[in-house]
Amino acid sequence: MGGGQAEEPARTGTAEQPTVTPPKTRAAGLPGVRAAMRHALGEMGPRRTALTLLAVNQKRGFDCPGCAWPEGDHRHRAEFCENGAKAVAEEATRRRVGREFFAAHPVADLAGRDDHWLGQRGRLTEPMVLRPGATHYEPISWEDAFGLVADELNALDSPDEAVFYTSGRTSNEAAFVYQLFVRAFGTNNLPDCSNMCHESSGRALGETIGIGKGSVTLEDLHAADLILVVGQNPGTNHPRMLSALERAKRGGARIVAVNPLPEAGLLRFDNPQTARGLVGGGTPLADRFLQIRLGGDLALFQAFGHALLRAEEEAPGTVLDRAFVEEHTTGFAEYAAALRDLDWDAVGEATGLPREAIEEVAGWLAASRRTVVCWAMGLTQHKHSVPTIREVVNVLLLRGNIGRRGAGVCPVRGHSNVQGDRTMGINERPPAAFLDALRAEFGFEPPRAHGLDVVEALRAMRDGRAKVFFAMGGNFAAATPDTRAAHEALRRLRLSVQVSTKLNRSHTVTGRTALILPTLGRTERDVQASGEQFVTVEDSMGAVHASRGSLPPASPDLLSEVAIVCRLARRTLGPGGAVPWEEFAGDYAAVRERIARVVPGFERFEERVREPGGFLLPHPPRDSRTFTTPSGRAVFSVNRFEAPRVPPGRLLLQTLRSHDQYNTTIYGLDDRYRGIHHGRRVVFVHPDDLAGLGIADGTLVDLVGEWPGQEDRRAPGFRVVGYPTARGCAAAYFPETNVLVPLDSTAEGSNTPTSKSVVVRLEVTT
Repeated sequence: MGGGQAEEPARTGTAEQPTVTPPKTRAAGLPGVRAAMRHALGEMGPRRTALTLLAVNQKRGFDCPGCAWPEGDHRHRAEFCENGAKAVAEEATRRRVGREFFAAHPVADLAGRDDHWLGQRGRLTEPMVLRPGATHYEPISWEDAFGLVADELNALDSPDEAVFYTSGRTSNEAAFVYQLFVRAFGTNNLPDCSNMCHESSGRALGETIGIGKGSVTLEDLHAADLILVVGQNPGTNHPRMLSALERAKRGGARIVAVNPLPEAGLLRFDNPQTARGLVGGGTPLADRFLQIRLGGDLALFQAFGHALLRAEEEAPGTVLDRAFVEEHTTGFAEYAAALRDLDWDAVGEATGLPREAIEEVAGWLAASRRTVVCWAMGLTQHKHSVPTIREVVNVLLLRGNIGRRGAGVCPVRGHSNVQGDRTMGINERPPAAFLDALRAEFGFEPPRAHGLDVVEALRAMRDGRAKVFFAMGGNFAAATPDTRAAHEALRRLRLSVQVSTKLNRSHTVTGRTALILPTLGRTERDVQASGEQFVTVEDSMGAVHASRGSLPPASPDLLSEVAIVCRLARRTLGPGGAVPWEEFAGDYAAVRERIARVVPGFERFEERVREPGGFLLPHPPRDSRTFTTPSGRAVFSVNRFEAPRVPPGRLLLQTLRSHDQYNTTIYGLDDRYRGIHHGRRVVFVHPDDLAGLGIADGTLVDLVGEWPGQEDRRAPGFRVVGYPTARGCAAAYFPETNVLVPLDSTAEGSNTPTSKSVVVRLEVTT
């Protein structure tokens, strides 16, 4: 342990001392409907609630600004979940934040407020600037704002001294013109929120099946025989997924939940779109709950693979899909040899699971012809995340469960277009073929050197190598790890720019000069020179569809993201050049025309996206069992056995969301499924662990993160909650616990922060 301590800054707000009730054992139903309507009506009122919620996720409506879960062909009139309703209400709120608000609140006051208070102020209405040495934001015209950014960018010694961040809510059109501007400016510094969530998935899948995206469609999930939901809580993070799991269950599928925490949504689902869900008994979902220890998933999937290989040895030709393995894969012999002498004692220690439970599910894997494995941050935010996901692929390859209906890999994305942004070129490590296509289409030579991801960008800001930061959406200051280091890095900038719809933490942690550029939301009409526009998004399963807002803009001074980028590009790059920025800003069809010529899979983009429901992008492993790896085959990999080790008297902490939260947006101060009310500073610990530590339920503690060779990190003032999590593990909400995750603790191969593997001690507050 080091001598000093990094500590989370204190916040003030409306939070009460949290109260605790028993956790729920079922999700949604009438309580979910009531919670959604209460929030929606409170933010929007009856008329706006009806206008928005009846249009969200409809074929002629707008895409929910929440998660990226796909919609089927046959959609319910109320095609939204509780948290989707909250996301829509947050954007379509009647509250406004204008110049009078900023005149009344110095930045120091805003910086002391909690994230919930900031988000509840309402929609931003006009560009604002914080001048060097000023205490308050003040209004600035759009032209002066663009001039300020352009002057700062053009004064840099190198384009690589600028960083251009992207949130996953940005549309395909905005993402494409954004990366085009950044590369025309001369850098690949395009970090995005994927770097902090599914980067590990993309790297592992790219190495093993040749494409960093999931291979299943919604119809595959419905047709599966067996579904493993690993390191994911769909009841809070992707609630509409519960309907798909219910349909699969009704079709005869078995479902296995693998998670340190029991989650209500996977225990029983009361579907609010059915009479049975509202007044009946609902649907039990998980047939088995494997309560795994944090970081034990690699060991678990190695044990599954070992069990399948042994079953094949005992009954040759009955377990493995030999034809698929021989025709479509490489590396099988090395993989099988590596798992031959698996250490089951080590597996038990890593997973906390009895061998009998693992072998039972392995037997289900052997019997299932169509298996889907779904996962989220519980797999991607460990030091060994990339090899863990490679092991998931290994198990599916053994049974031929890639490129078969009802089977495949299903990394469940968060933000509604985070996958589309990457498809459009938001990538600090762009493929050469994509850069070649840009050069051919637009007549300039894009930079080829790899740019900065999120963690590398923070290091560059900290070290003075990055001087300008431009964020297209998101809440970078709250989303990033190592809160104190991240905030210090942001404050070293010459200029920080946030394109935003609402006030958030990133507007209070700024460079010497700071800009807030307010933008249209997904729910709002977007009218440009050629008339009313629509944008497109790509969901978590590779389907692209249109999104059309219907509400009047929150302010006449708002610009769309496409318009902001195009006007800034023209101001920064000057007249001339082959990119028609004015045309792009005035007609998004012109952007889609260029996307169709640059990005594979988007041929006849305009025509196909105007069809109700859009179209599905090609996925070679799914479509034809074609693998664009160096060998042309799917790859079995050999991965070192690895699991976190926790010293005596310590716990392994995961950061997670509450049910009243989506990423860093805090909708409220309750987490009713886990029994938490009126507060967020809680830490969930197994009662037996509390007894062993001599700490009573309800005690106030500081969470102290311990990292070899580094100073301790402290998150103060958390109420201990005895909770049935896995033994030796703990959980607490982010962003409050981001301070505990060091900037230099990242997943090998993806550089994703290790937010699910934090060794902590609990210090009783005196």
